[in-house]
Amino acid sequence: MDVMHSHDNRYINETAANDDKTLALALAGLLSEHKAADVAVLDFRALSMWTDFFVIGTATSAAHLNGLNRHIKEFAALYGLAARRTNSRLNTADAGGETFVWDLTDMGSIVIHLMSAAAREFYELERLWSGAERLL
Repeated sequence: MDVMHSHDNRYINETAANDDKTLALALAGLLSEHKAADVAVLDFRALSMWTDFFVIGTATSAAHLNGLNRHIKEFAALYGLAARRTNSRLNTADAGGETFVWDLTDMGSIVIHLMSAAAREFYELERLWSGAERLL
């Protein structure tokens, strides 16, 4: 994988920018760099026709989630990615008053899930989609 350091103001080179796997892993690196917790990349290419990769990360607060979304938008603009659907935020509270936040950005071949720790634990996307290969 041809991932570069963010201080170079780029994450991947132009030849690798057309590879969805490289883009998904670079997005995961971007989330990790900006302190998203438990970042994962799931490869759906053998299972699904509707998307190729999930990139999943846990945000520590609403402000953190908004910041992560800003970095994702900047990355998308840099590499010519277009969001088909974005900021589909699910905010619910359970009986104990804990808030579940789930923000989804659908870029076609890559779907990014940013979740609160409570939502991540409750929905367990990695377990739900255990048939997908985990790349990270």
